[in-house]
Amino acid sequence: MERDNQFIGQSLAFLDSVERVSRAAHLNRPVLVIGERGTGKELVAERLHRLSTRWDGPFVAMNCAALTETLIEAELFGHEAGAFTGATRARTGRFEEADGGTLFLDELGTLSAGAQERLLRAVEYGEITRIGANKPVRVDVRIVAATNEHLPAMVDQGRFRADLLDRLSFDVITLPPLRARDGDIAQLADFFGRRMAAELDWPRWPGFDHEAMAEMEAYPWPGNIRELRNVAERAVYRWDDTSLPVGNIVFDPFVSPWQPMTGQGLSEAAPAEKSVNDAPPLTLPEDFRAAVHGYERSLLEEALRRHRHNQRATAKALGLTYDQLRHCLKKHGLLEAAA
Repeated sequence: MERDNQFIGQSLAFLDSVERVSRAAHLNRPVLVIGERGTGKELVAERLHRLSTRWDGPFVAMNCAALTETLIEAELFGHEAGAFTGATRARTGRFEEADGGTLFLDELGTLSAGAQERLLRAVEYGEITRIGANKPVRVDVRIVAATNEHLPAMVDQGRFRADLLDRLSFDVITLPPLRARDGDIAQLADFFGRRMAAELDWPRWPGFDHEAMAEMEAYPWPGNIRELRNVAERAVYRWDDTSLPVGNIVFDPFVSPWQPMTGQGLSEAAPAEKSVNDAPPLTLPEDFRAAVHGYERSLLEEALRRHRHNQRATAKALGLTYDQLRHCLKKHGLLEAAA
């Protein structure tokens, strides 16, 4: 699927950050974008590029955390043939690729000390030297960097160069987390849900029901927009009745009654066991299997009654998936009664 490339939202916190991005875009200065994971830092970097005078130049993105310390300098600055083992031919780095445009450095806080030193020289003098080369190469690159780290604290801890931070922080744009964007959750959820419905060739988009939307608006969204997109799209593709508003939201797809056991032999999600002495006295049945079967059937019948035979609502109340509930109903001969 194509990566999202548009801003969606109407909250004051969101609009304020968009306005700051638009103002900074026209200046040929480095910008730091700060934000939690999933807040759209690369999207902001692309907007800074598209609205700048460099819009027709290259936009080159690099995730600094995706490379080992030994490879990151070669990736940034390039290398000559034979510069190190495996370098069979010369290769341009990201700086040369971004010449005349914008270089986006994501996860800036993970850069090694050596890479920070070379990056500082590139920012100060506008030139880089390939690994294994003797002559520097002039480059005209605007740097936009992003991180979810608190870089001033890293400077205090000796993990990030103060002079490099000074060079890169002409302006700092801090993106608001989704939980602070009042009113944007419903708008984003509807956008992602509508798009997934179109991908699945639904005849129309029924939206999310009130209960589902209330659940999403009350959720803290630690993964921000990226997590919301997953939740909304997952809810749509799991929904079977396209004529009804989507009403089942699953925030954690890893939750399952068949969750694998840990090395200690207990599921981490399993509740603590109660003492046998805390339990009320029980009358032992003569036929254990029949008693369990009857109790399970009575639970299903009561849950169906309470939820007016709405199978999805019943499954949610019992902590089951829709398919699990259907299996249980079939086992107890309740499918026709539940229809």
